[in-house]
Formats: sequence, C-alpha cells, structure tokens
Amino acid sequence: MAVNSSFRTFVIEQLGRVTSGIRGRAMFGGVGIYAGDLFFALIDDDALYFKVDESNRSDFERAGMGPFQPSGDGGGVMQYYRVPDELLEDVEALESWVEKAVQVAARRRQRRGKKRD
Repeated sequence: MAVNSSFRTFVIEQLGRVTSGIRGRAMFGGVGIYAGDLFFALIDDDALYFKVDESNRSDFERAGMGPFQPSGDGGGVMQYYRVPDELLEDVEALESWVEKAVQVAARRRQRRGKKRD
C-alpha cells in the first residue's frame, strides 16, 4: 500500500494542471486527493483512482478499469475506479475525467448534507 513520493508528486502536478485547489493528504498508507475541500481521488500502490457513480462508471469500464479493493481481490470494493495510466500523460483527456470525478464528489456531499437536515 506504499505510495512512491515521485509518483505522488507527478499525480498532484498533473491534476493541478487541469483543476485548481489540488492537494494530497496521507491516509491509511495511501494518499487522498482533494480539489478544494472535495475528496475525489486516491492513490494506493502507485495507482490513481477517481470517485465514481452511475454518471462516470461506464467510462472506466469501457477502458477496462476496475474498482478499488482495499483488502485485495475478493474483498469489498469502494466507489473509486482505477484511472488508466496513459490518461495521466494526456492532460486534455484527463481534464474531463477529473471534472466528472469532482462532480461526483460534490453530488455525494450534497446528498449527505440533505440527510442531516
């Protein structure tokens, strides 16, 4: 579950090229990635994962990417899917994927806020 510091730096820099307020925070051996105060991505074992819901999951599935499984194969899955490695090199394509993941995080936050009312 280690994250190489150079990979972390590369990911933060690339994401910062397409959206503002990007920061990483160490968590459970990985890194949580925020755009402002929205937690929309994570890094684990030198792989990047974006938050998904019904609006963007099919993008990942079409690319052959699967969900984040913190306990390994056969364990539970989280609502984060692995980002294709080549996408990190293509800033133009990366931008739309980041926007969608940030929107998923924003919608999730709105739903949680309504439940508390």
